[in-house]
Amino acid sequence: MNITFRQLQVFATVARQLSFTRAAAELFLTQPAVSMQVKQLETKLGLPLLEQLGKRIFLTEAGNEVSNYARAITQQLDEMDAVLNRMKGVGGGKLKISVATTANYFIPSLLGTFLQRYADITVSLDVTNRESLLRQLNENAVDLVVMGQPPPEMDLDAGLFMDNPLVIVAPPDHPLAKQKRIPLKRLQNEIFLVREPGSGTRVAMERFFSERQIRIMTGMEVGSNEAIKQSVQAGLGLGLLSQVTLEQELSLKRLIVLDVAEFPILRHWYVVHRKGKRLPLSAQAFKKFLLAEGNNTIGRSSRNKRKEPTN
Repeated sequence: MNITFRQLQVFATVARQLSFTRAAAELFLTQPAVSMQVKQLETKLGLPLLEQLGKRIFLTEAGNEVSNYARAITQQLDEMDAVLNRMKGVGGGKLKISVATTANYFIPSLLGTFLQRYADITVSLDVTNRESLLRQLNENAVDLVVMGQPPPEMDLDAGLFMDNPLVIVAPPDHPLAKQKRIPLKRLQNEIFLVREPGSGTRVAMERFFSERQIRIMTGMEVGSNEAIKQSVQAGLGLGLLSQVTLEQELSLKRLIVLDVAEFPILRHWYVVHRKGKRLPLSAQAFKKFLLAEGNNTIGRSSRNKRKEPTN
């Protein structure tokens, strides 16, 4: 079988993206070049790997099998490269990480500090939802993932590196704004704006209220933290958000945090990878940095932002 690694690499990208256009952009190739590589691979294998229905493409049964093997081969070559770099004492390399959408409020600051120390490391950063993070972990597609509570049923190595308090926010003129120690039952009269099903924040909120037998009314389902903040400011309901997302709105007094009994909900941020995964040196260094300094680095950054400029 005379197939090339490049053909497998291109096909693996198309299989993951299910789009020639997005695969071409990721690989810095033209779309015809990507199509040609896939067609050559199909010809050499003697089976169709993709089928197009309307404007969408799907993997055939053979395509699924080849995709799994291509991904495994790519991962093994990456591991070989990491081992050889370690033997050569190479300090650079590439760091592939994926983070939950909420984590993107603080990850750039952490990466900035980290890259000041390791300027020769290049970073590939994907910001995505929890469902996609779990899929990437299952497929061993990235070095590290930064997320909320990792699922216990997956065989993962998870290190806690930062607190993630969840708070209830309202517009400053809300009737509950000046009340102290608001009882949880009082919230049953309010409408909550919620993230999409499967969101870590929504899962935590639903579990918290269910355990306390509090039934809350949900209004709009909103796909991002920013959209929830805008909707709360517009008076469409209350929101439950990670406090790390609120620095600007609180400082400008566009939103307030309600003083609710048993709040905040204290969650945590974890740096996660598949158990037994052989991490490249770049990923080892970033994981060590997060576990040792993540919480303090973000704390210092927040304090510096709150300092008034002097003239």
